[in-house]
Amino acid sequence: MELVKCNNLCKKFDNKQILNNINLSISKGKIVGLLGKNGMGKTTLIKLINDLLTPTSGEILINGEKPGINSKKIISYLPERTYLDKSMKVSQIITFFDEFYDNFNKEKAIKLLKDLDLDINSKVSKMSKGMQEKLQLILVMSREAKLYILDEPLGGVDPATRDYILDTILSNFSEEASVIISTHIISDIEKILDDVIFIDKGEIVLTSSADELRKKENASIDEIFRRCFKC
Repeated sequence: MELVKCNNLCKKFDNKQILNNINLSISKGKIVGLLGKNGMGKTTLIKLINDLLTPTSGEILINGEKPGINSKKIISYLPERTYLDKSMKVSQIITFFDEFYDNFNKEKAIKLLKDLDLDINSKVSKMSKGMQEKLQLILVMSREAKLYILDEPLGGVDPATRDYILDTILSNFSEEASVIISTHIISDIEKILDDVIFIDKGEIVLTSSADELRKKENASIDEIFRRCFKC
């Protein structure tokens, strides 16, 4: 059974077609790059998978079920924008996640905080944007989820931290789980990708194994993306 399956998925806002006839499958144990220019439908697709939007037509199945209470239990989602309560301390947020999510691993979160040099006693309002992004990623990756969805997880962090974050993603999900990474920083993440999905103007224009695509085109994923989208 696929972890994520979209059948003829469409989404309109007013009369504007945002996603058109999306068909895709994501199986367990995969790190998948959802790649496309800004405004091409990546975040809309992510929100539909997370049950934050309702399809206009077609369907999404998460582990064989429509998005809802059960899918929210197995999806750990990192949105592009910060959602943290800036009046809280890091320690309070860790406690909140530990009490709210049955699958939150508090010990893992505390270890990752130390590894990324974040003070558990800091107030979120006193943290830089990059520090807040690190904290959000720690919260997401500290859940024992089946599907991790990361929307632009590397935007505000330095290159050295990016390497650590990629290692964290690799080492913190099991063969029973998958990761979807939506990003425009392709050169930094392509080394960890199993599969790629190119989306353009609300349509899937390419799906492939990352290794097979590199061999076929004799180029990196970043180079292929730039060719495809004429960046």
